[in-house]
Order: sequence, then C-alpha cells, then structure tokens
Amino acid sequence: MSTTPRPYILAETNWKSVKDTAYTTAILPWGATEAHNYHLPYGTDNYQVEYVAELAAGMAWDMGSRLLVLPNIPYGVNTGQLDIGFCMNMMPSTQLAILKDTCDVLVRHGITKLVICNGHGANNFIPIIRELAGLFPQLFICTLNWFASSDKKGIFEEAGDHADEMETSVMMHIAPHLVLSLDVAGDGANRRFNPEGFRKGWAWAQRPWSLITKDTGAGNPLKANAEKGRIFLDNTTKNIAAFLHELSTSSIEEMLAD
Repeated sequence: MSTTPRPYILAETNWKSVKDTAYTTAILPWGATEAHNYHLPYGTDNYQVEYVAELAAGMAWDMGSRLLVLPNIPYGVNTGQLDIGFCMNMMPSTQLAILKDTCDVLVRHGITKLVICNGHGANNFIPIIRELAGLFPQLFICTLNWFASSDKKGIFEEAGDHADEMETSVMMHIAPHLVLSLDVAGDGANRRFNPEGFRKGWAWAQRPWSLITKDTGAGNPLKANAEKGRIFLDNTTKNIAAFLHELSTSSIEEMLAD
C-alpha cells in the first residue's frame, strides 16, 4: 500500500480531497473467495483484481483521468463449488442488489461511468448490466475481465484457468509470502464435458468442480515464476489503464465507431 493517501482510492482518501475532486468514473473491483489448489490462498482473486485495478487507475490518473476505485467486493458466484470447504458463494441476484445500491450512490454524486473490474471467471455481469441500464440510464456501465486484457501466449507454457501457471506466477509477484512451495501443489489436471457443443464453446454448462478436479486447480502451475507474473501484470495494467483513460475522457458519442 502507498505510504501516502492516493486520491483515486476511495478507501485511502478523505473528505478534504473528495469534496474538491470532480470524479467522472468509478471502478469497482470484484473478486471471489475460494480454494485455489493446495498452494495459493483463498483470496487469490481479490489480491489480483485489487492490484490490477489500483495500479491501472493510478496510471490513468497520471494521464489526467479523474476516476475513483471503490473497495473490492470479495465474494463471487461459486455455485459450482458449494461442496468445497468455505468457497464463499454470492448469488447473481445478490450481486444485482449490491450493484443497484452502488449505482444509486454513484449517480447521486455525479459519477457518469462505472467499470466493474472482474477478477473471477464465474462472475458474469453482462445480464446484470442489461438490467441496470434500464434503472440508471444516466450511468454508463461496463465490465472487463482483467485476466483477459492481455495475451498469455509467449509468457506461459501451460493452459489453464484456475490456480494455473498464470495465476500462480501473478501471485508469486504480488504476494510471494502467501504462495506455498510448488512441491505441495497438485498438477491441476481437470476433466471437460465431451459433447461437441461444449468443447467448441457454443454450448455451456456449469462445471461441477469437485468432479472435474482433485486439487481444485484447473491447469498445471509447476512452471510458474514471479518474472512471468510481472511481465503479464505489466501488460494487463497498461492495457487497462489506456482503456480507463479513454473511457473516462470520452463521451458516449465519441466512443462509438462509424
């Protein structure tokens, strides 16, 4: 954490600064609390999304954007892991209720754009945003998945999407003191649905997590290292910062391509 209050981090700043700043854009990091193989902490998604949102917002702030990072929501949708110890589940309907109240506050205080910065694969904010759009027409709401904002190719060797080489490398960079030795990690072997529609992506079903993996991981973490995590985070934060700056300094009309 910074040694001085950062004016773009709501939890750190103060009323003296807030009352004199014309914020236009709010960023809401949203993670999850769940098992991440044997070697990563339950709060992995939260550490990652907070780090990325705050760093990218700081870069956009330095470009001239006036945006505000809200406190992270630490629980996500985990209906596929209800039988795995203390995977904290928040229903999509609860997420909608939280966002309704959040949007109400933001609109009251002059925010015109909200970015939900997602750090958990099972969070799906698209249908929620569709509903919010009718309730808050004066607020432009969008979502991004930080982990999809940069190409993994050329950095990571092993495919995966949970406690894999990428997530392990990122945590080795962000919070190495919370990463256990990879000697204790499972190999992240996981099963997939066989029907062609599922394999090709035009059909979807929730994965029953305890049936697809023995160690709660999906992807082999054994080739992870902190340098890979640093490179990937550098790429993602730069991309997100550029997006935030363009979004926060453009009108809706200006963002529409001809």
